[in-house]
Amino acid sequence: MYDWANSAFATTVMAGFFPVFFKQYWSHGTDVNLSTAQLGFGSALAGLVMALLAPLLGAVADRTSAQKRFLLGFAYLGVLATACLHWVGKGEWALAIFVFALGNIGFSGANIFYDSLLPRVAPAGRIDAVSSLGYALGYLGGGLLFALNVLMTLSPASFGLPDAAAAVRLSFVSVALWWGGFSLFTLLWVPEPRAAADAPGVAAAVADGVRRLSATFRNIREFKPVLIFLAAYWFYIDGVDTIIRMAVDYGLALGFPSADLITALLVVQFVGFPAALLFGRLGQRWGARRAIFLAIGIYMGVTVWGALMTHRSEFYVMAVAIGLVQGGIQALSRSFYARLIPPGRTAEFFGFYNMLGKFASILGPALMGLVGLLARHLLMPESPSAEEMVRAGQLASRWSIASILILFATGAVLLRCVDGTAERKGTVQA
Repeated sequence: MYDWANSAFATTVMAGFFPVFFKQYWSHGTDVNLSTAQLGFGSALAGLVMALLAPLLGAVADRTSAQKRFLLGFAYLGVLATACLHWVGKGEWALAIFVFALGNIGFSGANIFYDSLLPRVAPAGRIDAVSSLGYALGYLGGGLLFALNVLMTLSPASFGLPDAAAAVRLSFVSVALWWGGFSLFTLLWVPEPRAAADAPGVAAAVADGVRRLSATFRNIREFKPVLIFLAAYWFYIDGVDTIIRMAVDYGLALGFPSADLITALLVVQFVGFPAALLFGRLGQRWGARRAIFLAIGIYMGVTVWGALMTHRSEFYVMAVAIGLVQGGIQALSRSFYARLIPPGRTAEFFGFYNMLGKFASILGPALMGLVGLLARHLLMPESPSAEEMVRAGQLASRWSIASILILFATGAVLLRCVDGTAERKGTVQA
């Protein structure tokens, strides 16, 4: 149910309305490549904060058996920040980025502790299926609220709203209520081991967490399959997260109508629901690693196609292709990693997992922003006409999306180096 809860933020805010509203409202009148860079660097800043905090937070939570309290604390930080987007005024792009960054920190921080609960609630033989079910419910729940939010923006008068901008701002409040309300199921239903009688206080747990992290960094060579997988994950999930965050912005830069782009995101959600369940079964039959390879291959094809597409109808076809693999690659990566890590240190090791995911979310959006700005500078003729400026901007955007191909290719090469027996036998002991 927590996947169902927090996917509203990932769908309506992160992938859907924030990029559109940022370009058309908060960053109104700004050059398309500059606004892409602003959005990319803002997302990268939030990722950097969480990347630095994630392993320490995980180690502390393991030591205090406080995963659920940390989960809810970060979740409600994200809920509050999301609600506050409603009051950010037109043209206040810097404030919008700051509040969005806080929402991302809450979203990402809560996921560290949510993911760490997976090995505790899923039997070993069902971990792929349980992980995939979570992502599937996330696509369904996030998609249902997103569909309602889209209807609000298409027909604001039917909801008693003056215009589409008011509908988008109200949508941010609806996400906060959805995320905060359904998170209570996790608080009430999900079991958590009791803290030991000699469990330290928070200050002692932080100090102990620092010591454990230092030991983990020193001894990480003992966990070679874990180390190689994390390196692979760093690159390929970077590509996945960047496409989630920047696809709508890219479509706007090419001149596609925002209504078509938002509708394509809805397609991703409702294709993603059954596809995530299918990938869970595929992971059990093929093995998670082989299924992840399939997803990376499809993403590489989508990236090349995206850099070359010329018609908005192609965006819908790409949405179907992404929907088929997006939930699967995330779910199977989580369950594959859960098999590799030592028991009793799940939050700590999922802290590393999410740390690399957040470092990846720094690299991808920043790479797109940087490549787009550099390409625009190189492609822009002297004293350009208005038509030449538009053409140069769109070509620069194509180069920026094409740069993501490097991340998928590198991730695939590293994943191939992970010992295939690790998935079947496990690699580490407590």
